[in-house]
Amino acid sequence: MKHLILLFAAFSTILFTSCEGDPGPPGAPGINILGQVFETTVDFTASNNYEQLVVFPSNIEVYESDAILVYWLEDVIPDNSGGTIDVWSPLPQTIYVNEGSFQYTFNHTFLDVLLFLQGDFDLGLLGNGFTNDQTFRIAVVPSEFGKTSMSMEALLQALQIETNQIRTLD
Repeated sequence: MKHLILLFAAFSTILFTSCEGDPGPPGAPGINILGQVFETTVDFTASNNYEQLVVFPSNIEVYESDAILVYWLEDVIPDNSGGTIDVWSPLPQTIYVNEGSFQYTFNHTFLDVLLFLQGDFDLGLLGNGFTNDQTFRIAVVPSEFGKTSMSMEALLQALQIETNQIRTLD
């Protein structure tokens, strides 16, 4: 009986260590399972209390273990080849002006991101350059991406996302 048990144990060990198992369904072409990035442009006004709620697209599911990263398009500068380079800054981002300081910042749930301005002066004194047509990229990524400060370029490279794959919300 002892030999039979040993033979069964050896057989099951070989059986379970030699099989690869089903690797699962492959990801759909163009879908990155590591993270998703989308872009939106908003206006901050007194009528919306200098905040804008951005609902996650229906194809993006946010898990409890995910991190939400938000980047602000701070500037667009010319490059040496006649093109331009986008300058993305991670939020929160503090800006100093003559009136004082203010921040582009955010909070989020599993369904949306609230982008907002907060400052130590009347935000109505800000010019349109700081409030109108502000573009943000919102990334939903595994939590290990949220532990370090990554540039937008480094994040896209780590997620293997090309700029032309970023969905723009209306």
